[in-house]
Amino acid sequence: MLRPPFLPLLALPLLLASVASQAATAYVSNEKDNNLSVIDLDTLKVTGTIEVGKRPRGLALSHENTLLYICASDSDTVQVMDLATRKIIKELPSGADPEQFALHPNDQWLYISNEDDALVTVVDVKADKVLAQIDVGVEPEGMAVSPDGKWAINTSETTNMLHWIDTTTQTLVDNTLVDQRPRHVEFSKDGSRLWASSEIGGTVTVIDTANRQPLKVLTFKIKGVHPDKVQPVGIKLSSDGKYAFVALGPANHIAVVDAKTFEVLDYLLVGRRVWHMAFSPDEKLLLSTNGVSGDVSVIDLDSLKVTKSIKVGRYPWGVVVTP
Repeated sequence: MLRPPFLPLLALPLLLASVASQAATAYVSNEKDNNLSVIDLDTLKVTGTIEVGKRPRGLALSHENTLLYICASDSDTVQVMDLATRKIIKELPSGADPEQFALHPNDQWLYISNEDDALVTVVDVKADKVLAQIDVGVEPEGMAVSPDGKWAINTSETTNMLHWIDTTTQTLVDNTLVDQRPRHVEFSKDGSRLWASSEIGGTVTVIDTANRQPLKVLTFKIKGVHPDKVQPVGIKLSSDGKYAFVALGPANHIAVVDAKTFEVLDYLLVGRRVWHMAFSPDEKLLLSTNGVSGDVSVIDLDSLKVTKSIKVGRYPWGVVVTP
């Protein structure tokens, strides 16, 4: 019987390096340091920093996790990083002051909020050209694209609206009024619901996508925290439809919400001024960026407990995770 050859000893380090390189990695944008912190999710330690444009905020991954898009707000550009080399390979014509963006399921159209110009810019990331610029409300910020690619949703902080953009025509077709200063929008995995945070209103509105009308408005009360500090921003929805996690800004807590009944189940104390969150690939961990304390909180999702704080750069804002 033929036996497989033994692995040469010299090949063992290469094999181990290959396995190590497959560990999940988090990238965190640090607004004040103009860089990204790189976190190894096996060790939960920072393994490096990457210099990028001025005031990096929103981050997004290409669908194959080969490219990282970076909103360099004060450089008025979206930078594109090759994750294999961790080098910036190009800059996209993003419009002024890009803050958040969302990538269409076709992996080609990037919808970008231009806060200073009350516009959404649509960029073809393969052709490096602007496809459209769409007038929206005052101070646009949040962006999401529906899983089926039909809708791109923008939030306008001063107009207090969600703007529904038909991606087949790249035109604004409807608006939904929500509470004051909407900051972030997130679709459920099946696209049937849209969750929108309102920072000054202190609420999260759940929208029925079919009729584009509010289904439920969530409020939050944390013992010992003044209501004015409860300022929802980032939202993450578990892929099994069980939980919604809401970052409550200067309240320094993340709300755990039953995504089916809309009951607030718990509040998790994290770092100061929590902004945004990202799941590990297996959804066993949730990472949060805490701007004022300059760290990332790690939440174990089996126990719903905060297990670690990882120091990063100054004013961490966005976070994404690659497998």
